[in-house]
Amino acid sequence: MIRRLFPLVCVLMLFGCAPTERGQQYQDPEFANKLNKVEQVESNSPRDYSAFLKQSDEVVHNSPSMAKIYQPLYSQLSEWAMESGDPKDLQQFGIQTAQLGGADQRGNVMFTGYFSPVIELRHTPDDEYKYPVYGKPNCTAECPTRAQIYDGALEGEGLELGYAKSLIDPFIMEVQGSGFVHFGDDDSVEYFAYAGKNNKAYVSIGKVLIEQGEVSRKDMSLKAIKEWVETHPAEQVKALLEQNPSYVFFEPRAAAPVTGSAGIPLLPMASVAADRSILPMGTPILAEVPLLNADGTYTGTHQLRLLIVLDTGGAVKDNHLDLYHGMGPRAGTEAGHYKHFGRVWKLGLKASTTQAPWAIPPEKLE
Repeated sequence: MIRRLFPLVCVLMLFGCAPTERGQQYQDPEFANKLNKVEQVESNSPRDYSAFLKQSDEVVHNSPSMAKIYQPLYSQLSEWAMESGDPKDLQQFGIQTAQLGGADQRGNVMFTGYFSPVIELRHTPDDEYKYPVYGKPNCTAECPTRAQIYDGALEGEGLELGYAKSLIDPFIMEVQGSGFVHFGDDDSVEYFAYAGKNNKAYVSIGKVLIEQGEVSRKDMSLKAIKEWVETHPAEQVKALLEQNPSYVFFEPRAAAPVTGSAGIPLLPMASVAADRSILPMGTPILAEVPLLNADGTYTGTHQLRLLIVLDTGGAVKDNHLDLYHGMGPRAGTEAGHYKHFGRVWKLGLKASTTQAPWAIPPEKLE
């Protein structure tokens, strides 16, 4: 099961840009709550609900407990998507809506992105592939730091799962919490699942590069970090990564579909990680997803999508969603640029267990 500790962009950097560059909208009045009851959704954004049916089928087929709660709502949403798709018609299908207030209380919800990396490893070290990727040691609070691990603290314990060509590829897989590896020495593929961490505080290397003046805030992205790594010697890369004492350990498994913390296979652009205190696992949402150009700039448009909450993340709190982009380098580039805003509505079905989606359990209120 994938367990991402942090969404990719949020943990690699601090961000802040002009509203017009990040997709903020100001169509709604100021909201008072995290979730706000709305009678009708108004959106003229282009629509793409094509992946929802398949993603909802994955939930129903893999989780009887979530199917019991959400299948009636999924069915109504599928019917609405096929017969109308106009958000103004949701009430006609018994679907209730609650809009997220956004951190600015104007409905602007932050979207970041994550992906499933595919990295190249070898079973045995050589002059090129010499950086070990480790399974979890038998430790708790006294686990070694990243710097200590890099300096050999786990050598001789038989925890090496493979060897990478650089330190940055396993590091990115750590940020994502899991990934696929290709062993070039026997052409095999395995899935490296999250196995635990060393319980040390996480420090953003993107923030470090910004503070050191190595990369500007406006240019910060996963691509920018990789370019910095490629143009600096290995010792400087090591020193940068050691600024983050946190370290993630992995557990190899046979190649399998990418799953979120809910244990459900994830489909690109159809599933999100969210704060489960307001958006529990399995919750469907209607979202105006910001669309980006290939270079990561905002296109000026959103796309209306049906998404399902199937993952969590340590930094995904309140009005922040992390959108799954898929597998491999292209997905990584797209996810690395993603730090934009869109409007979001939590959905529920009248006269069912999901009714009144604007309600938050009292114990979750702050």
